[in-house]
Amino acid sequence: MDTYTFDDIKKEVYGEIGTPRRDKIETELTNLRIGLQIRNAREARKMTQSQLAEKIGKERSFISKVERNGSNLTLSTLYDIVTRGLGGKLDIQVQLL
Repeated sequence: MDTYTFDDIKKEVYGEIGTPRRDKIETELTNLRIGLQIRNAREARKMTQSQLAEKIGKERSFISKVERNGSNLTLSTLYDIVTRGLGGKLDIQVQLL
């Protein structure tokens, strides 16, 4: 029985890194990870979406959207969510492929 890594499957289904289809799925996966990290941090602090939204001056529906897919999030807003809203520290890494 052959085993495949997630990267093997992405390569087979979406193509090589650098192709438009692969780049799109990589961006979507990154957005999902960001949203999940925000939700997990909020829940660990026993906060509701409404409480987090109030702390950063946004609507609850905005927090819901961010947690669902993390897309269309400015760096400034991400910083506000993490530092002001969740009391955390934002650590961003740049990886060159």
